[in-house]
Amino acid sequence: MNVTDIWNVSKSPTISFELFPAKSEKAAAGLDNTIEILAALKPDFVSVTFGAGGSTREGSRQLVQKLKHDKGLEVVAYFACYGLGPEEIIDVLNSYHEMGVESILAVRGDTPRDKEFESHPDSLPHASDLVSFIRSRYNFCVGVAGYPEGHIDASSKAKDLEYLKLKVDQGAEYIITNYFYDNSYFFNFVDRCRGVGIEVPILPGVMPIYSIKMMEMLASMCGATIPDEVRMGIAALEKDDQEALLSFGIEYAVNQCIELLEKGTPGIHFYTMDRSPSTESIVKRLRSKGLL
Repeated sequence: MNVTDIWNVSKSPTISFELFPAKSEKAAAGLDNTIEILAALKPDFVSVTFGAGGSTREGSRQLVQKLKHDKGLEVVAYFACYGLGPEEIIDVLNSYHEMGVESILAVRGDTPRDKEFESHPDSLPHASDLVSFIRSRYNFCVGVAGYPEGHIDASSKAKDLEYLKLKVDQGAEYIITNYFYDNSYFFNFVDRCRGVGIEVPILPGVMPIYSIKMMEMLASMCGATIPDEVRMGIAALEKDDQEALLSFGIEYAVNQCIELLEKGTPGIHFYTMDRSPSTESIVKRLRSKGLL
């Protein structure tokens, strides 16, 4: 079942988790444990990332296979087109189609860090081009990424919204947003989307606070604002008390999700960073309140 069909039949908001391929044997063992715990929560779907320039191509394929066929989960497979030629794109998409994947999240992707990487001369320059490419060849349900605070490379929020509208006009059927710590950015983003005629479902992304270093690094990379409420809450904690930090992050995310769900979002998409304890606790808290 594809993502939009899931929302059409679901009687309650959905939960979904993002996972990424492990980069080492130790990470693989941790990911296996995470999958066991998160799969037990019976998510409506999970998503699997795709590394810049196809760097995790095989790992992404293997993880999709494990989640879909070993765990029986619905999977949204990311696909990043940056630097890849048409033949490479078709090879990956064919493999996902053969696995029974029904939903794709089409993104441009980041520039590979490998200095020796050479972009294919016929690569697709934008996510909108990828959406059009996929829709002309496959029957995948295609989604795209949305940025409540604006994409970090966009010249303005208005221009970023213009590009998002183009992706929807090319055939995107749903939007999953980047994470945010201030819900007002999401609500404003939805209002602006509706104002320009974007009517597809918009699923908010939520990422609990896992560590101060990770929070600061990811926020600088993707342009997410860290509100004063978060900074002051962390400052009030005992220094280096990781358990207290995780508890604070869980409580903050629970309150975020409550407001998002009470205001009618179709569900919550959790950026798990291949970890389970925080997400598991948040989902159980929300379910205990009858919100999921």
